[in-house]
Amino acid sequence: MKTFSGNVLFLDRSDINTDEIIPAKYLTEITKKALGPHLLEDLCLEGFTPGKSTRDKQVVVSRSNFGCGSSREHAPWAFEVNGIHVVIAESFARIFRQNMFNGGMLAVELLPDTIADLFNRFAGRRTRLETDFARSIFTFTADDEVLTVPFELSDFDRALVEAGGWVEYADANY
Repeated sequence: MKTFSGNVLFLDRSDINTDEIIPAKYLTEITKKALGPHLLEDLCLEGFTPGKSTRDKQVVVSRSNFGCGSSREHAPWAFEVNGIHVVIAESFARIFRQNMFNGGMLAVELLPDTIADLFNRFAGRRTRLETDFARSIFTFTADDEVLTVPFELSDFDRALVEAGGWVEYADANY
Protein backbone atom coordinates (compact mmCIF):
# COMPACT_ATOMS: atom_id res chain seq x y z
CA MET A 1 0.00 0.00 0.00
CA LYS A 2 1.22 3.49 -0.85
CA THR A 3 1.92 6.21 1.69
CA PHE A 4 -0.96 8.59 2.33
CA SER A 5 0.69 11.17 4.54
CA GLY A 6 2.92 14.11 3.84
CA ASN A 7 3.18 17.80 3.11
CA VAL A 8 0.13 19.49 1.60
CA LEU A 9 -0.11 21.56 -1.58
CA PHE A 10 -3.19 23.79 -1.61
CA LEU A 11 -4.56 24.56 -5.10
CA ASP A 12 -7.29 27.14 -4.57
CA ARG A 13 -9.32 26.75 -7.73
CA SER A 14 -12.17 24.66 -9.08
CA ASP A 15 -12.09 22.85 -12.43
CA ILE A 16 -8.39 21.99 -12.54
CA ASN A 17 -8.38 19.81 -15.63
CA THR A 18 -6.29 16.91 -16.83
CA ASP A 19 -4.53 19.09 -19.43
CA GLU A 20 -3.29 21.28 -16.59
CA ILE A 21 -2.31 18.24 -14.54
CA ILE A 22 -0.30 16.72 -17.41
CA PRO A 23 -0.30 18.50 -20.78
CA ALA A 24 -1.42 16.40 -23.76
CA LYS A 25 1.94 16.80 -25.52
CA TYR A 26 3.42 14.35 -22.98
CA LEU A 27 0.88 11.58 -23.57
CA THR A 28 3.24 9.88 -26.01
CA GLU A 29 5.76 9.17 -23.25
CA ILE A 30 6.22 5.45 -22.74
CA THR A 31 7.01 5.47 -19.02
CA LYS A 32 5.24 6.98 -16.04
CA LYS A 33 8.57 8.37 -14.84
CA ALA A 34 8.86 10.55 -17.96
CA LEU A 35 5.68 12.38 -16.89
CA GLY A 36 7.18 13.42 -13.56
CA PRO A 37 8.85 16.73 -14.43
CA HIS A 38 5.74 17.98 -16.21
CA LEU A 39 3.19 17.69 -13.40
CA LEU A 40 0.96 20.78 -13.32
CA GLU A 41 3.33 22.67 -15.65
CA ASP A 42 0.42 24.37 -17.45
CA LEU A 43 -1.47 25.31 -14.27
CA CYS A 44 -1.93 29.05 -14.01
CA LEU A 45 -2.68 29.91 -10.42
CA GLU A 46 -1.49 32.86 -8.39
CA GLY A 47 1.38 31.86 -6.12
CA PHE A 48 1.93 28.53 -7.90
CA THR A 49 5.23 27.80 -9.64
CA PRO A 50 5.41 24.54 -11.63
CA GLY A 51 8.18 22.28 -10.40
CA LYS A 52 8.88 24.39 -7.34
CA SER A 53 5.45 24.38 -5.66
CA THR A 54 5.10 20.61 -5.94
CA ARG A 55 8.55 19.86 -4.54
CA ASP A 56 8.35 17.94 -1.25
CA LYS A 57 4.55 17.67 -1.44
CA GLN A 58 2.69 14.38 -1.13
CA VAL A 59 -0.91 15.61 -0.82
CA VAL A 60 -3.09 18.00 -2.83
CA VAL A 61 -6.14 19.84 -1.47
CA SER A 62 -8.30 21.63 -4.02
CA ARG A 63 -11.82 22.79 -4.78
CA SER A 64 -14.57 21.26 -6.94
CA ASN A 65 -14.55 19.23 -10.16
CA PHE A 66 -10.88 18.30 -9.85
CA GLY A 67 -9.53 16.29 -12.79
CA CYS A 68 -12.17 17.35 -15.30
CA GLY A 69 -11.44 17.33 -19.02
CA SER A 70 -10.01 14.51 -21.06
CA SER A 71 -10.16 11.06 -19.55
CA ARG A 72 -6.61 9.80 -19.23
CA GLU A 73 -4.71 7.65 -16.79
CA HIS A 74 -1.70 9.91 -17.27
CA ALA A 75 -3.07 12.53 -14.86
CA PRO A 76 -3.05 10.25 -11.78
CA TRP A 77 0.21 8.70 -13.00
CA ALA A 78 1.86 12.13 -13.01
CA PHE A 79 0.87 12.55 -9.36
CA GLU A 80 2.00 9.02 -8.52
CA VAL A 81 5.52 9.40 -9.95
CA ASN A 82 5.88 12.62 -7.97
CA GLY A 83 4.97 10.84 -4.73
CA ILE A 84 1.53 12.44 -4.46
CA HIS A 85 -0.88 9.67 -3.53
CA VAL A 86 -3.70 11.73 -1.99
CA VAL A 87 -5.92 14.33 -3.63
CA ILE A 88 -8.67 15.85 -1.49
CA ALA A 89 -11.35 18.03 -3.06
CA GLU A 90 -15.01 19.00 -2.88
CA SER A 91 -15.68 16.84 -5.94
CA PHE A 92 -13.89 15.05 -8.76
CA ALA A 93 -14.52 14.29 -12.39
CA ARG A 94 -15.75 10.69 -12.28
CA ILE A 95 -13.08 9.18 -14.52
CA PHE A 96 -10.18 10.98 -12.81
CA ARG A 97 -11.45 9.83 -9.41
CA GLN A 98 -11.73 6.22 -10.55
CA ASN A 99 -8.30 6.33 -12.19
CA MET A 100 -6.83 7.43 -8.85
CA PHE A 101 -8.35 4.42 -7.08
CA ASN A 102 -7.41 2.13 -9.97
CA GLY A 103 -3.82 3.18 -9.28
CA GLY A 104 -4.15 2.46 -5.56
CA MET A 105 -4.30 6.15 -4.63
CA LEU A 106 -6.84 8.21 -2.69
CA ALA A 107 -9.25 10.73 -4.23
CA VAL A 108 -11.32 11.81 -1.24
CA GLU A 109 -14.29 14.14 -1.38
CA LEU A 110 -15.00 16.38 1.59
CA LEU A 111 -17.88 18.78 2.04
CA PRO A 112 -17.38 22.30 0.64
CA ASP A 113 -17.51 23.79 4.15
CA THR A 114 -14.76 21.43 5.28
CA ILE A 115 -12.59 22.28 2.27
CA ALA A 116 -13.18 26.01 2.91
CA ASP A 117 -12.14 25.51 6.55
CA LEU A 118 -8.95 23.73 5.46
CA PHE A 119 -8.06 26.62 3.15
CA ASN A 120 -8.87 29.22 5.82
CA ARG A 121 -6.81 27.49 8.51
CA PHE A 122 -3.90 26.01 6.58
CA ALA A 123 -3.36 27.46 3.08
CA GLY A 124 -0.13 29.44 2.92
CA ARG A 125 1.32 27.54 5.87
CA ARG A 126 3.61 24.51 5.90
CA THR A 127 0.94 21.90 6.52
CA ARG A 128 1.29 18.17 7.02
CA LEU A 129 -1.38 15.51 6.62
CA GLU A 130 -1.33 12.23 8.52
CA THR A 131 -3.79 9.62 7.30
CA ASP A 132 -5.17 6.91 9.51
CA PHE A 133 -6.44 4.74 6.67
CA ALA A 134 -7.87 2.02 8.92
CA ARG A 135 -9.99 4.55 10.87
CA SER A 136 -10.69 6.87 7.87
CA ILE A 137 -9.30 9.95 9.57
CA PHE A 138 -7.15 12.78 8.23
CA THR A 139 -5.15 14.90 10.66
CA PHE A 140 -3.89 18.25 9.37
CA THR A 141 -1.13 20.00 11.30
CA ALA A 142 0.57 23.37 10.88
CA ASP A 143 2.62 24.80 13.73
CA ASP A 144 0.45 24.33 16.83
CA GLU A 145 -2.86 23.99 14.96
CA VAL A 146 -4.31 20.51 14.48
CA LEU A 147 -7.55 19.54 12.76
CA THR A 148 -8.91 16.02 12.53
CA VAL A 149 -11.28 15.29 9.65
CA PRO A 150 -13.12 11.99 9.08
CA PHE A 151 -13.54 10.74 5.53
CA GLU A 152 -15.53 8.01 3.83
CA LEU A 153 -14.59 5.41 1.23
CA SER A 154 -16.74 2.76 -0.34
CA ASP A 155 -15.76 -0.82 0.46
CA PHE A 156 -14.65 -1.33 -3.14
CA ASP A 157 -12.50 1.81 -3.26
CA ARG A 158 -10.91 0.78 0.05
CA ALA A 159 -10.21 -2.70 -1.37
CA LEU A 160 -8.57 -1.18 -4.46
CA VAL A 161 -6.28 0.97 -2.32
CA GLU A 162 -5.42 -1.90 0.02
CA ALA A 163 -4.56 -4.12 -2.97
CA GLY A 164 -2.38 -1.42 -4.56
CA GLY A 165 -4.74 -0.72 -7.46
CA TRP A 166 -7.06 -2.39 -9.93
CA VAL A 167 -4.53 -4.76 -11.53
CA GLU A 168 -3.40 -6.10 -8.17
CA TYR A 169 -7.00 -6.36 -6.97
CA ALA A 170 -8.02 -8.28 -10.10
CA ASP A 171 -5.00 -10.60 -9.84
CA ALA A 172 -5.97 -11.46 -6.26
CA ASN A 173 -9.72 -11.82 -6.82
CA TYR A 174 -10.38 -13.14 -10.32
